[in-house]
Amino acid sequence: MSFKRWLFITILLFGTGVALGLSNPTAILSLLSEDIAAIEGFADSLASLPKVYFFIFILIKNVSALVISFVLSPIFCLAPVIALISNGVLLGLVSTLAIEEKSVGYLLAGILPHGVFELPALIVGEAAALNFGAAVLSALFKKEKRKLLLPNLRQNLKYLAVALILLLPAAIIETYITPLFLD
Repeated sequence: MSFKRWLFITILLFGTGVALGLSNPTAILSLLSEDIAAIEGFADSLASLPKVYFFIFILIKNVSALVISFVLSPIFCLAPVIALISNGVLLGLVSTLAIEEKSVGYLLAGILPHGVFELPALIVGEAAALNFGAAVLSALFKKEKRKLLLPNLRQNLKYLAVALILLLPAAIIETYITPLFLD
């Protein structure tokens, strides 16, 4: 399957997650209430750190999430699917809350500056993970597909590298520029 089709599937999965997050934020909040409290405490402690540590944390978190998803993708492509849907749900939920509590402008100021880099990185990186995971699964069941596995891995590592590179400006903008827009 062409990489464009994997991009389409990835966007579809992410969009499904966003729709779920937008459709019933109250139910999602009730499911995640304990987790949200823990995250808020962690976010408060991160906010007190120097910005360079916050930047490093965001970059490492995002890079490791994509790499782990790629590495685990041969396990029935579950990691990329879960990552896409859960990130979409989170974006939908945060969007709903930001609009209710602030405004659409506040939401756009908080997401657009770094999202211009981070969302394409997520889409491209997870499409590479899905493509690779599907190729491994196919090679397990069809002998003739095994010779295509190494070229597939090489190509998808290039896409993953592009995604990882996009995470650098995303982390810089999220750390240093987005807060200026939100203030």
